[in-house]
Amino acid sequence: MKLHMQILIALGLGIKRNGHIFLGLIAGIILGIAMHAYNATHEPTAIYNVLYAVLNFIGQAFIRLIQMVIIPLVFSAIVIGISSIGDNKQLGAFGIKMVVYYSIISIAAVIIGLTLAWAIHPGNGVQSFISQESAVETQQIVSQAIADQKGHFSQLLINLIPANPMEALSKGEMIPIIIFIMVFAIALAKVGEINRPVVSFFESIFAATMKVTDGIMYLAAPGIFALTATAISSFGISVFSSISKYFLAIFIGFAIQLFVVYPIIMKVFSKVPVRLFFAAIAEAMMVGFGTASSSATLPLVIACCEKRGISHKVCSFVLPLGVTLNFDATAMFQVIAVLFLTQAYGISVEPLQILQIAVLAIVASSTCAGIPGGGIITIALVLNGLGLTPTQMVEGFAFLFAVDRIVDMFRTMLNITSDAVVTAVIADNENELNYDMLTSEESYKDII
Repeated sequence: MKLHMQILIALGLGIKRNGHIFLGLIAGIILGIAMHAYNATHEPTAIYNVLYAVLNFIGQAFIRLIQMVIIPLVFSAIVIGISSIGDNKQLGAFGIKMVVYYSIISIAAVIIGLTLAWAIHPGNGVQSFISQESAVETQQIVSQAIADQKGHFSQLLINLIPANPMEALSKGEMIPIIIFIMVFAIALAKVGEINRPVVSFFESIFAATMKVTDGIMYLAAPGIFALTATAISSFGISVFSSISKYFLAIFIGFAIQLFVVYPIIMKVFSKVPVRLFFAAIAEAMMVGFGTASSSATLPLVIACCEKRGISHKVCSFVLPLGVTLNFDATAMFQVIAVLFLTQAYGISVEPLQILQIAVLAIVASSTCAGIPGGGIITIALVLNGLGLTPTQMVEGFAFLFAVDRIVDMFRTMLNITSDAVVTAVIADNENELNYDMLTSEESYKDII
């Protein structure tokens, strides 16, 4: 079966498996249209006001719950990723190449995202849906943050180093926190096996945080329902046509990454045939699309790669770390989403802030959980670099949440594909790829 047909089948599978999310979205649209139509022809009643207040509470509570897990998620993910590389000294060559290839792919994704966001201006179409008061307040916050940074660049760099990590944690200052975490994790990697109790502790924290996040995402249906209903009730169905530029930027970027960047990486750095590679991981791409979860797809990605010729040594090292640290499509999405929000709120972003957004998008994407909705959870980290939080841009976030599920399915498919690309390239470089298995028809019997 052709790859494009398998992707179409995955779309149907994704809708079936995630029917509650789509149901929440559709129900929110219907209720929002009804509320908007009523509000346009009647004076708001007490029942209407109570309903709107309840929906607004549910939507804001959902966003708060998401913010709640960011710091433990970031802390544990970075510690596990860096210390795991240190635990596998015999695979040092794999680790270096993995970091280089993942960095190239992520930087390419961010550059594509920045270029498309500035060329298409996806946020311009929704400015009329953002309240003037909210926009002015947000602009003042960012202007103050920019003013504080001007003429104090050296001090800005100094402030990135936390004098008191606990104070940075208590204040939610994400950049100093990340610097501390990375220094701490590198030290853990250097001390050897004695680090196991600490690393095991953070593995438990990460697993528990993923469980909490998974539980929060069970509330995605009512959360999206509430956010969608309040947005539509205020602005009408035109809210969806207004973000057509956002969709356009996202999907053009994803297409370039999938059909241009990945093949170029494979052709430049390896001899792996692109057509055979995509045939080899087609099942994993379908499941990744259907589940919108990189973590849930990991066993299948490993099965596809190993059955089609990549050694277990490479797969067991590169793929788990890739699922933890490499989310290039998420980085692209976060760059476009943040610039969408800044454009929607009329915020002028200077070159230093653009660079900051790009770097933070790579860092934030590397710390997100490989579960449905993981990418939009850590977008708060990028906003933090501008002195903002999602609650200060709740109207803009409503747009992102309302359409995130379909975007999440596509970006998950790209994320697991890039993991497999890097694994195949490293296996080819290290003579750990069996080309007889890659080309054998026997290897392509269905895995699922």
